Amino acid sequence: MPSRMDYHKKNKQNTKLLIGGAAAVILIIILGVFGWQQAKSHNAAVNAANKKQAAFNKTHFNPNVTIYGVKVGKMTVASATKAINAKALNQVTDTDGKVTVSRNPKVETITQAQVQKYFDKQHTTLTNTQQYTYVNKDIDAGKQALNKVLAATVTYKVAGKSFKLDAKKYVTKASYYKGATHFEDVKKLTAKLEKMDSEVGTLGKKFKFKTPAGSTVTVTNKSYGWGIYVKSAEEAILKAYQDGKSIIDGKNHIYGKGYTTEGLGYGKANNGLGHSYVAVSIASQDLWVVKNGKVVVSIPDVVTGTANSTTGDATPKGVWYIFYKQRRVTLRGTNDDGSAYASKVSYWMPFTLTGCGLHDASWRTDWSSTAYLDGGSHGCVNIRPSEIKSVWDAVDVHMPVVVF
Repeated sequence: MPSRMDYHKKNKQNTKLLIGGAAAVILIIILGVFGWQQAKSHNAAVNAANKKQAAFNKTHFNPNVTIYGVKVGKMTVASATKAINAKALNQVTDTDGKVTVSRNPKVETITQAQVQKYFDKQHTTLTNTQQYTYVNKDIDAGKQALNKVLAATVTYKVAGKSFKLDAKKYVTKASYYKGATHFEDVKKLTAKLEKMDSEVGTLGKKFKFKTPAGSTVTVTNKSYGWGIYVKSAEEAILKAYQDGKSIIDGKNHIYGKGYTTEGLGYGKANNGLGHSYVAVSIASQDLWVVKNGKVVVSIPDVVTGTANSTTGDATPKGVWYIFYKQRRVTLRGTNDDGSAYASKVSYWMPFTLTGCGLHDASWRTDWSSTAYLDGGSHGCVNIRPSEIKSVWDAVDVHMPVVVF
């Protein structure tokens, strides 16, 4: 049977065990609280770092972002825009058939708004190591556009002739940037069009003219006629190179001289005169109006400009045209002695920019065939008041006036 001492000894051991267990529990609790505080502190630090990174990423690119060949990682939109515009290739150039890519410092490569769009595409709250690459589509578009131009051929049809114009031959330099092709050296094309103009244009050209009297004389186009409007034709050809158009009608790109810049006589027979015109003979002082190949008015006693004038009053020879028709006009000018004159006429049909025209002359008394030698007009063709109405009725605006 256990003694009292044994019971006392056993109770003492139990007490020690209880105290040790309690201490262990307390230690575990203390360690748990400390661990929780450590974890809480760590999580708080991580959250703070994430917030800081998120704030940074809200205004800065991820590390591995390239725009138009320029690395913009960790840059702001503004600084990235500046870097791209300072470094990126932005122009495709064709020089004598060779296409290259380069940077034009005068051209804005990208806008800040476009960079912002790229930023929005790659933006993540937390940093990632993904590669983001955005290419300049203008470069590929430029290569395609310039190669298309280089392969282009245009047939330019004018005055019954056809001229084959290969872009490779006539475009020395062209560049593509900001979404458009820019032709920088087309001097060869300009020279070709000028040569074509001298070949087919009629302004300033001489030709044989059969007069209503039956004789043949040589006359020269002055204001009457047409020429190739080189600038307009050149623009049309360059556009055709880009658009793939193969044929251009040259009649849409001509010009004229005088009161209108419209080219006159294009496509007409009889050296461009057609079959309706006014003819004036200086030698015989005759005037004819021909319409549709028939003489409808014949006046044998007109008076032209003073032939022996020292101030240049002679009616200028050549082929001109009627600028316009006007009733009841006062013609003003200066006499040979320097005095001014003001002559009222009922019918006025000018044909030169220097003031020569067809009109009635009620003040004239000398209508002889030699009156023009020393007592003619200031350059106009004077017509008797009794005969002017027939001329007025037969003459049309832009009708050629052949003075010979």
